[in-house]
Amino acid sequence: MSQQDLILIERAQAGDRSALNDLISKYENRAYQYAYRLTRNPDLAADVVADAFVRVNSALKNFKGQAAFGTWLYRIVTNCYLDRRKRDKEAKNVSLDQSITVGSVEYERQFEDTSDGPVEIHERNEREKLVQEALSQMPDYQKAMLVMYHVESLSYEDIAETLDLPIGTVKSRLNRARVALRDILQQNSELFSLG
Repeated sequence: MSQQDLILIERAQAGDRSALNDLISKYENRAYQYAYRLTRNPDLAADVVADAFVRVNSALKNFKGQAAFGTWLYRIVTNCYLDRRKRDKEAKNVSLDQSITVGSVEYERQFEDTSDGPVEIHERNEREKLVQEALSQMPDYQKAMLVMYHVESLSYEDIAETLDLPIGTVKSRLNRARVALRDILQQNSELFSLG
């Protein structure tokens, strides 16, 4: 952990709000990028990061510095993402055809067309789409591990610390996640060279 982080954490633990704000400013972009890669939704990613920093604020007094602050923050963001996914799955579904009543006026739901235009439809974007679809079919913990390792470039040690798992478990679960992702992607082998 950097000396600057240690100083900011100690000051924040002593009640210095500006130190906490500096710490948040330093890590908010990384936290958002990670949350976005998990959610693929900018608004949801922002909500996950906001939840995470609320947790950081309340849990910082217990932070002992045994892990790097960034690793600790990834763990919190991951937990906030998983908690939100659980809540969303438990939430009641609403029909898209159902109208909305505001006061005494009834409105039909209107949805923005977010489909790709002709310019965006080429092989690289198609691959990205297929990978995201494949990831969405996987359990959340596998998706999180793949994103942490392959997108965020976290080491096995950092992932183990983040998820509070032994390194051997991280390696075997990450390997199983890769195999599962590969099996899903082999259905589109013309876009992927999977030997």
